[in-house]
Amino acid sequence: MLRIASILLAAMLFLSAACSETKVQPNVLLLCVDDLRPELACYGAEYIKSPNIDKLATRSRIFNAHYVQAPTCGASRFAMLTGRYGPSDNQALFRRAEGLDTNSSDYSPSLPALFRSNGYTTVAVGKVSHHPGGMGGERWNDTSIIEMPEAWSRQPFESRKWLDPRGFMHGLAEGEVRGPQRQTMDVYQSYDGPDSGYPDGITTEIALKELEELSKNEEPFFLAVGWLRPHLPFGAPARYVDLYEVEALPEIPYPAKPDWRTTWHGSGEFKRYNRWGKDPLVDLDFAMELKRYYAASVSYADAQIGLVLERLEELGLAENTIIVLWGDHGWHLGERGIWGKHCLFEESLRSPLLISTPDMAHAGAATEHIVETVDLYPTLCDLTSIVPPDDLPGESLRYALDSPGGTQGQAFSYFGAAETLRYARFRYIEHEDGYVELYDHHSPQKESRNVANEHPEIVEKMKKELDWRSNKR
Repeated sequence: MLRIASILLAAMLFLSAACSETKVQPNVLLLCVDDLRPELACYGAEYIKSPNIDKLATRSRIFNAHYVQAPTCGASRFAMLTGRYGPSDNQALFRRAEGLDTNSSDYSPSLPALFRSNGYTTVAVGKVSHHPGGMGGERWNDTSIIEMPEAWSRQPFESRKWLDPRGFMHGLAEGEVRGPQRQTMDVYQSYDGPDSGYPDGITTEIALKELEELSKNEEPFFLAVGWLRPHLPFGAPARYVDLYEVEALPEIPYPAKPDWRTTWHGSGEFKRYNRWGKDPLVDLDFAMELKRYYAASVSYADAQIGLVLERLEELGLAENTIIVLWGDHGWHLGERGIWGKHCLFEESLRSPLLISTPDMAHAGAATEHIVETVDLYPTLCDLTSIVPPDDLPGESLRYALDSPGGTQGQAFSYFGAAETLRYARFRYIEHEDGYVELYDHHSPQKESRNVANEHPEIVEKMKKELDWRSNKR
């Protein structure tokens, strides 16, 4: 009898081991949205029409305090895709590629490269790295210059009416391409036509085809899809603009330019577009019209995201897919006299982050834990049982996925000649020459009053922490 029991036990252990070895790895769907503020209905902005992102939020962890590493596209995507702090300019990934040696003892794979080496099919569609299509050269279509070598199993891209990836990047309706001086391209546009009349509609079409193909494969997939809107120019099909025809949008908080030294700038990117001679800093009606078109661009991007999530469900893939929605940085809509990003204020650095996992506990709950973009790399490795590089600066966010309560953490960011550290209460900014800004988010003024002289002990503490983070860049 004991012999039979032993045989049965051995058989059960064998079957258990076999099942664990053949356990299906979860897929990863990474949704990247350009210049997206955390101004969505699921973040409390009920006037924004974002039903598809909001639906995703009901089965996700909503990160209310997610901060990017740099308030510009290329540098922020560098941090997300490599899991590391780095340069603060748009060519960061190309420079990494130039010096990449996969045989070096110092080689650290990008996030998609690591997943690819662990049996995943990795696919990028749209703007995932800085250049849609992932190539360099004058028109971003030189196949000999790759932005992320070794990363993607494939990176399908179609310029169509926009002729090349560079034209696609900032294209308006039906193939309109931004010229070198930009003044001939309107800062906003309403187009009476289909979603495919703008580049993001093409990205969605390709993403849907890729999901179909990936559903036929046995190996798991890592699919990253990146949409351009609501990046400048604010162009969207008319039906999304019409959503805000009678919608009352809130007034601009803290609209005045700071009268002390900050990382403020003159909104140069924004001003290079045709604005019909209007200035939103003095023309409130124009400012509100800009906010309306930005909101329309968000709703247009939301619709594209909805189509991809719907197809994921239809193909029966949703139950085994980790979904991440990530905004590459924020955007000032007139706050502190800025129309754009490229500074170290809260509006530039805070962006949406939603993470949905199969069988998530406390789905739909928000967390106030302060997290940063470099945390995504170790988090996705943790959720898929893939071993990450051992020297990544970020940490897995599993603690916040398991239990949303708490406010631990801090976030490090940088741009140009300044760096910043965000705690739950304070933001500390240090300029290259040693000048310091300190803002108290428990005060009504928040980032409208520099309180560095009032809190020398906080300045000293945060300076030491910032120096430690800065040495990891």
